[in-house]
Amino acid sequence: MASTGNDPRGPLDGTRVVELAGIGPGPFAAMLLADLGADVVRVDRPGGAGLGIDPARDLTNRNKRSVLVDLKAPDGPAAVLDLVERADVLIEGYRPGVAERLGVGPDACLARNPRLVYGRMTGWGQDGPLAERAGHDISYIALTGTLSMIGRPGEPPTVPANLVGDYAGGSLYLVVGILAALQHARTPGGTGQVVDAAIVDGAAHLATMIHGMLAAGGWQDRRGSNLLDGGCPFYGSYETADGEYMAVGPLEQRFYDEFVRLLGIADTAPDRNDLARWDELRTAVADRFRTRTRAEWTEVFDESDACVAPVLSLREAPRHPHLAARATFVEHGGLTQPAPAPRFSATPASVRTGPALPGADTEAVAADWDVPGLRTTRKDTTD
Repeated sequence: MASTGNDPRGPLDGTRVVELAGIGPGPFAAMLLADLGADVVRVDRPGGAGLGIDPARDLTNRNKRSVLVDLKAPDGPAAVLDLVERADVLIEGYRPGVAERLGVGPDACLARNPRLVYGRMTGWGQDGPLAERAGHDISYIALTGTLSMIGRPGEPPTVPANLVGDYAGGSLYLVVGILAALQHARTPGGTGQVVDAAIVDGAAHLATMIHGMLAAGGWQDRRGSNLLDGGCPFYGSYETADGEYMAVGPLEQRFYDEFVRLLGIADTAPDRNDLARWDELRTAVADRFRTRTRAEWTEVFDESDACVAPVLSLREAPRHPHLAARATFVEHGGLTQPAPAPRFSATPASVRTGPALPGADTEAVAADWDVPGLRTTRKDTTD
């Protein structure tokens, strides 16, 4: 497993980002910008954030620096605005109106820095009937219809961790918006602006293809009944003899032919185009997979185009030969973690530093950004 050492900073080297500390999609979006080389300064509050993990193991704070600022203190907002004046981007994930009440809302920040990209990360968005309500990933993907697609028919929807809402529908859309707005701000005559990234918007947008299939009559509005949602017997997962699983996805006919041949049911499998026999086909596939272990089936399908892969755990994945060869996971500071993505030929990204400890970089940031008003709060700094 590769160690990143002193690798290059990435394509966003020279870009300055202020992150107002929060949880979930905001920190992940800021981490992605930091992975790509931006100088991300996380403004932590004294006492830390709720639902936080051990700061030394919070990988979403890698490649960042941290300062401690109490935004509720008389001099807190001024310190943040001093950072904003020197920044290209700000990220905040408060409920609508909170940043304004703290004195660091868009109007105050853009007055200090008209070219600033002000990124707002929320679940419901900045307006609408639910804008003021609390919520979490599961709430947002439930309302957009996304959650309804995931799971078996006749059973409750399956919760996909917080990947679909917080990170896919939230963080990644915020980063896309920030980079687009940053491009605009840096063009002649361009200005800064506010990016309103709502998880409900992003999670809905992720299902664009599905909505098209629904309109065309190629998707049924119930889970476990379609080609890509587990309803199809040749697109899903199957238990093996040792209680592990294999993932199966040979959608194209030529891949499917190889799949049934290697599985050993080419001469007996029901016609895959006969939807009335899908249950029968599923049973035939399941029965065969239960005859061997995951390792044995992995060997059978190795080097084939049958689109079959073992379902690995989080701890197993870094050791897979393909992922190891690509250094998809790296080790830094004793922590195994996903490497930055995507990859760049001219400006490679890397894990340069471990998780930023709250307040540990206050003096360095004050010097580098020329913000003497920042001060170190030793008692709140994690050693």
